[in-house]
Amino acid sequence: MFARPLIDSVDFACNSKALRGEIPISALSRLGDLLSDSQGSLSYTVRGVSEDDRHMLEVELHGICHLRCQRCLGVLKYPIDTISFLRIVSADKIGEFDADDDIDCIEASNQLDILELVESELLLGLPFAPKHPDGACVPDSKGIEQSENPFSVLAGLTKKH
Repeated sequence: MFARPLIDSVDFACNSKALRGEIPISALSRLGDLLSDSQGSLSYTVRGVSEDDRHMLEVELHGICHLRCQRCLGVLKYPIDTISFLRIVSADKIGEFDADDDIDCIEASNQLDILELVESELLLGLPFAPKHPDGACVPDSKGIEQSENPFSVLAGLTKKH
């Protein structure tokens, strides 16, 4: 197990700090039901940005997740390459910002868990029902044996009488 990085979000943004790292996909527990397997890793960069008395975090994610295709239930290698901006807002003012604003808001915290933030941003960026492109699904034929027509047994039963 590794230590979870915690930051003071406002201080991080005010001082334009940056934090980079890599996390195994297997450590992101909320992804479990969406994945076909937990192989691979995700690299992240979180940067603090402060402009005109607005404090923000820039979250950049790169990697590949192995999702389950909703058509064929096979492995779908889904590339992750996202950048998102999150405005840091105090708890008493978070309701003042319009939901239609271009930048999402998060509550200011002096103990913001970076890995939880990364996992949340990843979850928000994944498709609701991931699918291979049309015609790219390959049916899994393991365990399926072609045998003679199952109704031929019934035909044999009717001839005995």
